[in-house]
Amino acid sequence: MTQRERFLNTLNGLPTDRPPLYVSIVPQLAKRLSDHLGVPYEEPVSSLLGSRISFNNMLVGMGVDAIGVAACFPDNNLPVTREDGITVNEWGIGTKSTGLYDEFAIHPLANVQTVEEIENYPFPEVDAPGRFRFAEETIAKYGKTHGIIGDLECAIYEISWYMVGLEKLLMDMMLEEPYVDALFDKVTDIATQTGLRLIDAGVDMIWAGDDFGSQNSLIMSPEMFDRYFAPRIKKMFEAFRDANPNIKLAWHTCGSVVQIVPKFIDLGLDYLNPLQPMAKGMDAENMSQLFKGKINFFGAVCVQDVLPNGTPESIKAEIKRVAGILGKGGGYILAPAHNIQDDTSVENVLALFEAVKELENIY
Repeated sequence: MTQRERFLNTLNGLPTDRPPLYVSIVPQLAKRLSDHLGVPYEEPVSSLLGSRISFNNMLVGMGVDAIGVAACFPDNNLPVTREDGITVNEWGIGTKSTGLYDEFAIHPLANVQTVEEIENYPFPEVDAPGRFRFAEETIAKYGKTHGIIGDLECAIYEISWYMVGLEKLLMDMMLEEPYVDALFDKVTDIATQTGLRLIDAGVDMIWAGDDFGSQNSLIMSPEMFDRYFAPRIKKMFEAFRDANPNIKLAWHTCGSVVQIVPKFIDLGLDYLNPLQPMAKGMDAENMSQLFKGKINFFGAVCVQDVLPNGTPESIKAEIKRVAGILGKGGGYILAPAHNIQDDTSVENVLALFEAVKELENIY
């Protein structure tokens, strides 16, 4: 069975020899892996979520079954790093590197008050030159051999709080400030148009997302999710399925989101990601017991403890355990619960890939 056959069979509920594998890694780890494997290091792709869709050549060589593509920063509006070390992207969002991570330094709408300010803001143009070059070139290269996932994370909520600031946005959502709906509508439209372009390019799945959970609970009430996000997500999903009735839809939301999983099921979501196993209630056993047969799963391999702190042997055992719980009967995409971080050894990453190959004998 080829990688693409394995991925498509999984999406369509057909038999496979094992769950398909998708992996994303941070650039620091990609550099160490490249050195270890003796392959050229690939610079991260210049997109808002660059490391999610980067290093495809190396990851294909290591054995993934699916790779990611996304809309990238356009030729005429690449992120610019200023003399003070702050990098500003086309949304006007500024970040500053602290080593392993970037911290927000500029929220361009930090003082927004009115709908008019949203209407006059220079939001990114979906069809700017070069926006989809990476996606088109990657699909041309791997579209016949591997599954293709169109990454559309930060679809509504996250990009909005990057622009406004988290505390202000949440407060203004509670106060129902009119600009909030205008901002969410604008961002949803950009995300929807971007997803439609990725569908036209030939992706097999749209993987959208916003983080609605913390380690122990939702970030907001279920009622606030219903007020602001469910109708916009529904509209987005309907547009995608109108464009391609066979497209599969995944949603990424970190943290403990057990309370709103039934809402995503009602919205017609195909795949829930990432199943952060150390978040409250999100372990494989509980999610399988509550929701298996109602929604499919994508993720669940722990990047907080198992991958960085385990041994190759314990990692292999965990992969087999999780695949046995979530993959029984098919429909499961095996993946880390987020980018594998730089605190994970090369040996442990290789153990993940080896464990998946060994599933062919038991799955």
